[in-house]
Amino acid sequence: MIDQEQKTTDIEQNSSAIHPRHRRPDKSEDKYFKIRNVLNIIFMLGAIAGMAIFYFQDRTIGTIVILTAMAFKIAECCFRFIRQ
Repeated sequence: MIDQEQKTTDIEQNSSAIHPRHRRPDKSEDKYFKIRNVLNIIFMLGAIAGMAIFYFQDRTIGTIVILTAMAFKIAECCFRFIRQ
């Protein structure tokens, strides 16, 4: 019984707050969080569709779809840089 109490006290004494720089920021702090998620979803769907078109249909149209999807990813990255 004393051993369990000692372990609990040791854990309580050794646990310290993690410095804010070493943990992920709160989602509520990022005002562009929802916009970034939507842009990421559009990018992922566009990239998958573009790869399918590239390999199974026309390479030129597939390339255009992939480049368009990349434009959405670049926009998402811009929002990420603006936040900082």
